[in-house]
Amino acid sequence: MNSSKLCTLFAASAFFSGHLQAHPLQAEPINHAFVYTFDQFHIPQDPDESLVNGGLLLLAELNCTACHTAPASWQQRLVAKEGPRLGGVGSRLDADTLWLMIRSPQTRKKGTQMPGLFHGAEGDDEKVEALVEYLSAMKWDAPQVPAGDAERGKDLYHKVGCVACHEPGKDVRPPKAAPDAEVEKPGNASVPIALADAYDFTALSYFLRHPLAIRPSGRMPDMRLTEQEASDIAAYLHTGRISEKATARAALKIPPQGIAKGRAVFEQMNCIACHKVDSAVAAKATSKPLKDLSPSLGCMAEKQPSGTPRYDLNDLEKRALTLALKMIQQQDAPQLTAQEKVDWQMTRLNCYACHDRDGKGGPEDPRAQYFGVSDPGAESLGHLANLPPTLDKAGRKLTRDWFEKILWGTGGSVRPYMDTHMPSFGRDQTEMLITWLNEADALQKPVQIDVSGLAKHHRAELGRQLLGAKGLACVSCHGLKDRKSLGPPVIRLTHTVERLQPEYFKELLLNPQATQTGTVMPPMFVGRKTADKDIESIWTYLREIDGQPLPEGLMSAADFELKPDSEKRPIIFRSFIEGVGTHAIGVGFPGGLNAAFDAKTSRWAILWKGRFLDAMSNWQDRTMPPIKPLGTDVKELPAATGTRIFRGYTLAKDGIPTFKYLKDGQPVEDTLRPTASGFEHIITINGKQTKEILSW
Repeated sequence: MNSSKLCTLFAASAFFSGHLQAHPLQAEPINHAFVYTFDQFHIPQDPDESLVNGGLLLLAELNCTACHTAPASWQQRLVAKEGPRLGGVGSRLDADTLWLMIRSPQTRKKGTQMPGLFHGAEGDDEKVEALVEYLSAMKWDAPQVPAGDAERGKDLYHKVGCVACHEPGKDVRPPKAAPDAEVEKPGNASVPIALADAYDFTALSYFLRHPLAIRPSGRMPDMRLTEQEASDIAAYLHTGRISEKATARAALKIPPQGIAKGRAVFEQMNCIACHKVDSAVAAKATSKPLKDLSPSLGCMAEKQPSGTPRYDLNDLEKRALTLALKMIQQQDAPQLTAQEKVDWQMTRLNCYACHDRDGKGGPEDPRAQYFGVSDPGAESLGHLANLPPTLDKAGRKLTRDWFEKILWGTGGSVRPYMDTHMPSFGRDQTEMLITWLNEADALQKPVQIDVSGLAKHHRAELGRQLLGAKGLACVSCHGLKDRKSLGPPVIRLTHTVERLQPEYFKELLLNPQATQTGTVMPPMFVGRKTADKDIESIWTYLREIDGQPLPEGLMSAADFELKPDSEKRPIIFRSFIEGVGTHAIGVGFPGGLNAAFDAKTSRWAILWKGRFLDAMSNWQDRTMPPIKPLGTDVKELPAATGTRIFRGYTLAKDGIPTFKYLKDGQPVEDTLRPTASGFEHIITINGKQTKEILSW
């Protein structure tokens, strides 16, 4: 085929038919390799000493070090990210789309970070076709996904956080925008949404639900969508979609090349350096190391030789990369402070799209206006309610367990009023970030707080009173357990002890404005002589919250009933129980069986079924009249025999107590375990165990 015909075939307008980005998200086209945070934080006017960091970012994010080995001192900083995994790609992408993406990535997907490897040299067309056949053979069993609703998807797309990186729809107005007001467009470029055109509905829905399974680098994080939410957004993104057809591919009429040749080309072009496949293909380290590269040759040459990756770099990117290569070739990597490591990883993962830290980042106003709240009561909090929190001091604020819940686990959300989802980036991308945050934010002299809860009586009760409406009135803003606050729905306090480091908790209460930027929390403890004791009492109460009544202002009559959870441990409650006496220890087992042990006579005194106990008289009545079992079928057990001395109790892993006492001088262990017909009564005397079934 002559060169003039080649030029005609591969002109962008003739490359394919169909409509890329036919859905309502029409961002301005990007005609260079797009790295969001490079474009966000660097401009042509940057001095060299600033732009060099952008060049280092490009070396890592464009995966240069996947082929070009970095010097030893630079390797940790410039670790390559894993590209999209290709297992099952033949089911996600059709052959025409694969051909377009391999033959000319920037034509198929504006802004892609994938370089073009085939520039029209002799034999390139056959190689591309062979790769298409090889990848098309990689199939998966299509997952079952629910049908989607495009209108719900439009709403979700603009609420859950997608617009922090991607373009808002032209036909969608921000929640608070006046009907006749002109909506400001984002100033920063948006990440293109080309997968919406490339993937069919099933593949797109699955990807939105499980992005890390295909793109483990976390640059498209897991937005923690339900299956239905993922399908709804997929339906919205498919609005107006028309399948692509590679007209140039059809015109070339390349005969079948065979899967074996495709695999050989995959190895030859070292695609495995970025992409994992199901079959074992070895990567080859054949490219020059970074220290031997010339910025004027290879990938950054004005006229690139055939076979070199073509990234379509713009002038600013080339300048930044040139500065970075010069730095790497002239010096060892500088030792980064913990804060610099945090900034580096947050930049690579684009955490700054949603969060600010030390004055850097956060969503620009045209994007922030789409962030909303689900609870109208939160509107009064302003940006504290609808925007993700600042990460100032986060390293000394959150416990490691809570960081893990937030970054790759489940159950870390404490702002149910906020529409935006906190995404999961995967453990591999964020585990060291926690360590660096801890180091960066540590105080040389942390505040001191006694969290032992020992040797100070009634600390939990004092803490409860302080939180209540007649104390410091914390419940005016903070809810607890399933109860909303009396006012604006600020973070609930239920998981405070799991979530916050105790030293930060005290630091926050002593000086909220200095500790948490922008907080509306008033300084309640300034000049308070009992501040240390009061704060420690509140901490103790929150630590023991499962067995404590709610603060005044949040309680209702039903809250006094103790209700064993069918999926949790037994409830153990000491009180004056009718039919047992003043030394009663009630045990409410999951499943509706209950018992009470008399610690005075060291025996199980009564059994009953159904509801457990009402603690109102115990918590509210100073005279403490005896509590009546709330259930039915109360069975009295025989009186104790012999001389017995109570020796306390221990708890098994499942929370079931074993009571210990001496009977006529011999050590006894006494346990009840629920069964289908009642209790299994297990008694161990001097190591000899007997069992009987108690049914009634």
